[in-house]
Amino acid sequence: MHLIFVAILGFSACVVNGQSSCRTPSGANGQCVSVYNCQVLLDLINKKDRTSQDIELLQKSQCGYIGSAPAVCCPPKPSGTCYTPEGMEGKCISLYSCTHLANLLKPPVPSESIAYVQKSRCEGPEQYSVCCGPPPNRDPTMIPPGGCESQMTAFPPDPKSECCGVDSRVGNKIVGGNATTVDQYPWLVIIEYVKQGVTKLLCGGALISGRYVLTAGHCVAGQVLNVGTPRRVRLGEYDTGHDGKDCAPVEAGGEDCTDGAIKINIEKITPHPQYNPASPLKRNDIALIRLAEAAPFTDFIRPICLPTKDMTLPQNRPINFTLFAAGWGAVSTKQSYSAVKLHVDLPFVTPEECQPVYSKPGRSVTLWQAQLCAGGQPGKDSCKGDSGGPLMYENGRAYEVTGVVSFGPLPCGMDGVPGVYSKVYEYLDWIRSTIVA
Repeated sequence: MHLIFVAILGFSACVVNGQSSCRTPSGANGQCVSVYNCQVLLDLINKKDRTSQDIELLQKSQCGYIGSAPAVCCPPKPSGTCYTPEGMEGKCISLYSCTHLANLLKPPVPSESIAYVQKSRCEGPEQYSVCCGPPPNRDPTMIPPGGCESQMTAFPPDPKSECCGVDSRVGNKIVGGNATTVDQYPWLVIIEYVKQGVTKLLCGGALISGRYVLTAGHCVAGQVLNVGTPRRVRLGEYDTGHDGKDCAPVEAGGEDCTDGAIKINIEKITPHPQYNPASPLKRNDIALIRLAEAAPFTDFIRPICLPTKDMTLPQNRPINFTLFAAGWGAVSTKQSYSAVKLHVDLPFVTPEECQPVYSKPGRSVTLWQAQLCAGGQPGKDSCKGDSGGPLMYENGRAYEVTGVVSFGPLPCGMDGVPGVYSKVYEYLDWIRSTIVA
């Protein structure tokens, strides 16, 4: 992450001792502080679709180093700005001054209303301060009877219920690197393979319901079985190198901790019936894993939503269409996997741009409509260890599983060579027909 700051900001070697006054690019009074302590500019560095204007602002904000950390001229924090549970900007004010939230607490008060107001809490001047923004378009208390816990059946939840694709973060981000927060992407799973009593972690997957995990066909059929047999899935994991609760620092200070990973046995594995492990085309590289028991619904274990439409179509995809891959894949070609959960943002690559890359000698694969491409930026890719994991799109507040990691260049992260993913939208009928209660 440090190198990313240097590349974007173009810092000189000037060293600043402690905080000092400075002028922001807009001429306002600011403080020259570590970029890690300036959330507004840190968010700009982490922004999915940085523009040239964003980069210019970051470069003009540089004011040297504080120790080894890049320093920026940090503008004053806007007073009382916050974000609602729907991600809308609001003001941190007294609960009793926010009419639509106060009305939720009029007797009789359902537990769903209390939960929503609690999610709206913010650090404000009053004892009961909430982030008051535009009233939501839908009734925020319309959670299925029994809550999301009751939706952890074999069947994927309805995205409208917000019982899929929504994590429990409240703006916490780990400082530095591409590590996720401990409660980010709670649908990620690791598949455990066993051979002669030895357990190995080789592939990932995504929880799509209480009983089913979506993964790649090559993770459950073909050569992988020579290494081991898939026996269990691990849910709620963050750091594979540590047993029990995993903790990580958050931006506001202190740390957040998981409940500890749980392991559930695999009851049944169903690769797509047209998946051929020996075929160089690598088509239909998708599979379902049925769990022996239902997964719980917690802050650290939740399903991701299935796609609601084909976002790869020109009429559907947004400008600068960005997708996200996450897992415990390698961070360099010398590693087999990362101990901690990582993520990376990847640009969508159209079939017209991707096919020529895979028509060259040594990479001759004819892509088809049930595959999609993403990435192609140096050093940013899903990599070995990420196989079977989800390629995700953030559709409003909820994430959808757009693709499943299938194959890509060796070494990973080659400039101009995107990774290839099985397009989940094309397999919705198969997924729904394969799932049983």
